[in-house]
Amino acid sequence: MGKFDGLLLVSDFDDTLYDSTFHIPQRNLEAIRYFIRHGGFFTVATGRAHRTFAPYAPMVPMNAPAVLSNGAAMYDFQKDQLVEQTFLDQRAQEDLGAMMEEFPALSMEAYYGEEIYIWNPNEITLAHMKKVACDYTLCPVREMPTPWVKALFHQEHEMLLAVRERLLARCGSRYEAIFSNPCYLEITNQGSTKGGMVARLAQRLGVRPEHVYCVGDNQNDIPMLERSAIPFAPENCAQEVRDWGAKVLCHCNDGVIGDIVELLDKLY
Repeated sequence: MGKFDGLLLVSDFDDTLYDSTFHIPQRNLEAIRYFIRHGGFFTVATGRAHRTFAPYAPMVPMNAPAVLSNGAAMYDFQKDQLVEQTFLDQRAQEDLGAMMEEFPALSMEAYYGEEIYIWNPNEITLAHMKKVACDYTLCPVREMPTPWVKALFHQEHEMLLAVRERLLARCGSRYEAIFSNPCYLEITNQGSTKGGMVARLAQRLGVRPEHVYCVGDNQNDIPMLERSAIPFAPENCAQEVRDWGAKVLCHCNDGVIGDIVELLDKLY
């Protein structure tokens, strides 16, 4: 029996587990291995899709399925197997296409299987694609193949706030629209959030809700922080996460998972 038996620790990837210099701090790796060695389940919950996270998965010592696409998918990298997946409403092409027409400066990115489709790319889009190191197909929104696992709008934050308000007013019962970055507005199916999929993962693993711990830095992490016995965030977290009430620990560059495992070590 290990001291962390029956515990699930879930971390956001970018700017939480993975630092601002594009590395996983050694302190994080050592803490995760210690946590797993003593019986805990560790995994990642990321906005990245399978295509954009798979190259990084071997870097992470996970022993539970990962939550991908901002809560629209669960993937077991140990078995190389998709566990669960949701899709945007069948009206998404029309709904999101209407947003592109109403806000002509918007860029949109859609995920169809392992393929990425983009229309009207801007500097934010191009920087994002460089970061994830994936190719993509330029295609008008209404010609993109469907169904989509998720979509993203790229633009400056103020415009995205207006887009989010308009989309939710028009068809909010169909979608989640949440920021993973001030310039990225993520669209998933209604109910498909990191929090919802983390809850399903915990149930699958037989982990009780009071033994689920999560850490994340941005607004799209708040749904899973709501599921966390103690909601953790790195010092570099978005102000919205800080204001929401997460327990703020060290900067992601300093190995925030190390801080969490040290706290759990004392609790258990």
